[in-house]
Amino acid sequence: MSPTSETANGGRRLVIVESPAKAKTIKGYLGPGFVVEASVGHIRDLPNGAAEVPEKYTGEVRRLGVDVEHDFQPIYVVNADKKSQVRKLKELLADSDELFLATDEDREGEAIAWHLQQVLKPKVPVRRMVFHEITRDAIRAAVANPRELNQRLVDAQETRRILDRLYGYEVSPVLWKKVMRGLSAGRVQSVATRLVVERERERIAFRSAEYWDLTGTFATGRPGDASDPGSFGARLASVDGRRVAQGRDFGPDGLLKQGAQVLHLDEAGARSLAAALADTAFAVRSVESKPYRRSPYAPFRTTTMQQEASRKLGFGAKATMQVAQKLYENGFITYMRTDSTTLSDTAVAAARAQVTQLYGADYLPDRPRTYAGKVKNAQEAHEAIRPSGDRFRTPAETGLTGDQFRLYELIWKRTVASQMKDAVGDSVTVRIGGLASDGRDAEFSASGKTITFHGFMKAYVEGADDPNAELDDRERRLPQVAEGDRLTAEEITADGHATKPPARYTEASLVKELEDREIGRPSTYASIIGTILDRGYVFKKGTALVPSFLSFAVVNLLEKHFGRLVDYDFTARMEDDLDRIARGEAQAVPWLKRFYFGEAADAAEGTAGTAADAGNGDGDHLGGLKELVTDLGAIDAREISSFPVGEGIVLRVGRYGPYVERVRSAEDEAAAAGEPGHRADVPADLPPDELTVEYAEELLAKPSGDFELGTDPETGRQIVAKDGRYGPYVTEVLPDDVPKTGKNAVKPRTASLFKSMSLDTVTLEDALRLMSLPRVVGVDPDGVEITAQNGRYGPYLKRGTDSRSLADEDQLFSITLDEALAIYAQPKQRGRAAAKPPLKELGTDPVSERPVVVKDGRFGPYVTDGETNATLRRDDDVETITPERGYELLAEKRAKGPAKKTAKKAAKKAPAKKAAAKTTAAKTASGKTAAAKTAAAKTTAKKTASKTAAKKTAKTAAKKTTAARKAPAERATAGKGAAPGGE
Repeated sequence: MSPTSETANGGRRLVIVESPAKAKTIKGYLGPGFVVEASVGHIRDLPNGAAEVPEKYTGEVRRLGVDVEHDFQPIYVVNADKKSQVRKLKELLADSDELFLATDEDREGEAIAWHLQQVLKPKVPVRRMVFHEITRDAIRAAVANPRELNQRLVDAQETRRILDRLYGYEVSPVLWKKVMRGLSAGRVQSVATRLVVERERERIAFRSAEYWDLTGTFATGRPGDASDPGSFGARLASVDGRRVAQGRDFGPDGLLKQGAQVLHLDEAGARSLAAALADTAFAVRSVESKPYRRSPYAPFRTTTMQQEASRKLGFGAKATMQVAQKLYENGFITYMRTDSTTLSDTAVAAARAQVTQLYGADYLPDRPRTYAGKVKNAQEAHEAIRPSGDRFRTPAETGLTGDQFRLYELIWKRTVASQMKDAVGDSVTVRIGGLASDGRDAEFSASGKTITFHGFMKAYVEGADDPNAELDDRERRLPQVAEGDRLTAEEITADGHATKPPARYTEASLVKELEDREIGRPSTYASIIGTILDRGYVFKKGTALVPSFLSFAVVNLLEKHFGRLVDYDFTARMEDDLDRIARGEAQAVPWLKRFYFGEAADAAEGTAGTAADAGNGDGDHLGGLKELVTDLGAIDAREISSFPVGEGIVLRVGRYGPYVERVRSAEDEAAAAGEPGHRADVPADLPPDELTVEYAEELLAKPSGDFELGTDPETGRQIVAKDGRYGPYVTEVLPDDVPKTGKNAVKPRTASLFKSMSLDTVTLEDALRLMSLPRVVGVDPDGVEITAQNGRYGPYLKRGTDSRSLADEDQLFSITLDEALAIYAQPKQRGRAAAKPPLKELGTDPVSERPVVVKDGRFGPYVTDGETNATLRRDDDVETITPERGYELLAEKRAKGPAKKTAKKAAKKAPAKKAAAKTTAAKTASGKTAAAKTAAAKTTAKKTASKTAAKKTAKTAAKKTTAARKAPAERATAGKGAAPGGE
């Protein structure tokens, strides 16, 4: 019996999923007897700050959102932007006879289902409905075969969430105090940042070395063809039996590895050997042939899909997951967060059917292929990522376009290829030798590969992270030669090579590194990479991930004072512990106690000898986070953020960014007591390995002080030009006897340079004209003065409260009264100005499916799909921004959108609160006693109490939305808030 007919006889069923898109698709498969609604992700979580914590909680509980003294009880609150959705779900549940919780079947999805059950408190039967693909058959089968909620998965997710909260909220404030406010630490994000920093350290330590070898072109003397070339190239392999050094013989520092028994040829040696081999008779010394066989790649799991999408489609990890999410929700692929490479029997049958249909029976193996999971502690019973259904739709049949089509095609090809025969062929190695005129014996080597049956390669060939790597389907044919055959050297050339520094991580290679080290969960890698990019720890240079100088300071502090928290083995073994909790082999509370308070391992827990042994030189790695973050006296903030460049120059990470400083001797320091040292700002987007002593000297050699322009003839004050935090400007130097602080303080006249000006060319005349602004243009017929002013958003006219923009800065000095009146005679333009043409087109957004362009706006360049606008970040450049980066910015803006709208509305509803706040601030400033302040506050409260109840509601809403809106650095103050954790 179908779910629809069952429901008609048994009442109405409410099905709750995570996303509206998924709800819409599933609703179409279930019929009128079902109501399908979305929770829109998590409806409840740990509080985002002290303002969200219920009043009954105080102290550490209020700061952390977790009661560490009472078995780490979490304080859950319904998210402010989800309260209306929760009300809607409760109303729907009141009219339902059965509740189906149909969230994703992983730890996060299980936790969402549990929170829904806790908040909705259903009085009707509750079923857990799970599926791995959104097709009619899969959804109906899920309704017919529900299960109970898996409490172990819920406990594991909750433990992970509490752990990440404790880590982030305890360690992040240390970074604020010792490095810079607004920073964050996370259990996996900090380790990922350390990996990127360590790779950059290797590049900094790298010193290029040169090595040479020879390349020969050898001819058989026969006219060649495609199957039997007449000539081929070979590289020098050894001289007098000693192997010639190649790139693999050099370490990451660029130098020859110690103990390497190789011949390191320099240019002179290579050229002399080439000359000595000019007339040498060569012969084939050996021909070694081996059968070649290559098996197909396993179907995609989350990380391999991210890596291939990066290599072949140019997608970032986050963009890949966004596109995959859309494909899953619309029923095109199975669940896209999985560690598994297993295919169901249905999927295997579908893939084998398409192999026969598209490539023929010759490409189909006798038995289905199975793939053993290689991921340790692979969670949940998901399939690999594959096309959905019991018959795969070819890409052409889907009707998809743009990025969704490209990713679906990649998944489809990989899945079909996984059920095809091996590629087979032959690999051949030929060695050619000859005696040089100076008596040295030289041997060259050439390798070839021929594929006699392409098998799965007909459908799919995996990409490579190294752009110079040879792909699996590439053939190299050698002539058909035998041992003893004589060959003629047509040309022998000496080739020079230089060692290269270790390649920076890309998103794909960082994902692979994290997975290989068993750090974190593959399903979270996209968000982790997004976090370290957003925090400014890492920026992109092309596809490479480059660490900022700020990340060097952060990692330096964590390594020196929280070594075990960023230790790779520690993080991996902690993941094992969390998996043990999920399997019921360990209890969450004792484990959290050891991690936070440093209590001895509970023998009953059975953890001794496992994760507890993975320390970083200071004992149990679970011991004493609280103690670590309490004693900060040993952390020298200046030392943490200082890095020697060389020759007395130090790079420092300061409050406003990185700078270099020449370190003075003790004698110079004493002589210059109280004077700032010679320093120069370092470009924030400079890759750390490019900060050499020579470049630092260039920066220090640039004028960094004031440019003296002359004396103002009217005031006699010195006029100088400076390069400030917000750009170049001119100002006057006040005499020493002029008060600069206090009630009678005098502020110097200051003006920003026009865009057409620079510090190198600005003159005294320019400066005086700039400081003369605002300029009185004249008086209108009504006697109202019109002035020309230069503001934050450019030049403009001002008449009373009416402002009008000017076309350019030069008009500030040239515009006449008649011209100004003509501007005011025009109707004032409301709203936005006429749209400017796009600066760049990026492609189609995978979420909104609208074209994305870069435009120049009031606040600078931004990306837009016509619905959502997102300003480019400091490290983004219009010329180099990639489509995937544009999609990421839009996705982040969409995620923040609802909270901002709520905050805006709440702010409008609460003018009374603002007035009260101003009154209180004024009274505080007047210096009244605490008692007087209290009395005044009570008087204000009494007056306000007579207002409507609606204002009280508005106040509460404004308070909560303001707290939700605040950045992490603003949220947490001593004893009131805390930094976000997360992985």
